[in-house]
Amino acid sequence: MEDTCCCQGEQSNERLDKVKEVIEQFRMLQGALIPVLHEIQDIFGYLPEEALRIVSSELDMPMAEIYGVATFYSFFSLEPKGEHVIRVCMGTACYIKGAQAVLDRLSQELNIPVQGTTPDGKFTLDATRCLGACGLAPVMTIGEKVFGRLTPKEIPKILKQMRTPVEAH
Repeated sequence: MEDTCCCQGEQSNERLDKVKEVIEQFRMLQGALIPVLHEIQDIFGYLPEEALRIVSSELDMPMAEIYGVATFYSFFSLEPKGEHVIRVCMGTACYIKGAQAVLDRLSQELNIPVQGTTPDGKFTLDATRCLGACGLAPVMTIGEKVFGRLTPKEIPKILKQMRTPVEAH
């Protein structure tokens, strides 16, 4: 699968140069891979294949090992994420209080599956484990914003707020 984001334009070249700088920064650390992957994800918003190939070459590490780490930890993503990442808690308290119905409504309203991103790149929908807000169950976050005691009927209004430019408020 060819990565189009990473391979085009001057800005991408600058970001790939930053990948090499990050590798140099962590090269001598035991277990450098995880901090390097974190930094790459901060640069691109995900882990593009071209950047991972640079890591493989520079750290003399097989791609299979890099992919193994990148796919094991849930905070790494091999796919670009939307502008707004929606995380619905599916921990026990949230699940019991109706998180599945909230997740289903989000999927329906956004017309994407869980782990999917809308075609316009605005939203990514993720189901996650405990968000640490059990008293507000069911809970979801959109970026840093927490929404608690949710019901499926609130979802369209919340999404409308997220779609409306800040200037319009």
